[in-house]
Amino acid sequence: MTEERIITAATVTSGEKHDGKELKALVEKSSEARIEVENIIGDAAYSEKKNIDFAKENNIKLIAKLNKSVTHGNRRNSNIFEYNKDADMYICQAGHMSIKKTSTRPKKHAEDGSGTVLSYFFDVEKCKVCPFKDGCYKEGAKTKSYSVSIKNNSHKEHMEFQESDYFKNKSKERYKIEAKNSELKQRHGYDVASSSGLIGMQMQGALTIFAVNMKRIIKLMD
Repeated sequence: MTEERIITAATVTSGEKHDGKELKALVEKSSEARIEVENIIGDAAYSEKKNIDFAKENNIKLIAKLNKSVTHGNRRNSNIFEYNKDADMYICQAGHMSIKKTSTRPKKHAEDGSGTVLSYFFDVEKCKVCPFKDGCYKEGAKTKSYSVSIKNNSHKEHMEFQESDYFKNKSKERYKIEAKNSELKQRHGYDVASSSGLIGMQMQGALTIFAVNMKRIIKLMD
């Protein structure tokens, strides 16, 4: 969405998908619509390493605060376990969400946080009957966890950018996105699916966004 509140691109996914994975597609769609993308303003879900690199390669400023849980860098089985920012938990490829989290780190790094390991535990009863358990769950194990390491000094450049006045001023525009989401849902019925399936939701989204954009364009013309 532009700062004038015109929606330029959208993707529709199932609920467990990671928001940040859609950033590249949204930028490409916006560019195809002849929008010159200079800044990307979003929440922490968009601050993962791939998005930071993508923005830098395309000379785009990424206004999204780093979140330690989405910037773990190279994780083992990163294609099997994905982070859900809203729940602050990981979801496995079967769609099951972890049920608790623990944090450990060496005592000598108590201040700088280096070497911190976050462990996410899953419901082992579900793992026992999971169709993807081969190579993931060890038969007879009483627990199933997925661990990630937090790197204290990663994304240093972006951390410095976060402290700039430019970043802080642009971040103030983010409320417009939530306001637009509210408008779509509360005034135009996009809080409830009118039909089943992802295709139905995509069609409903396209029509809803078209109507909202037309209203906004007429308002701006006035």
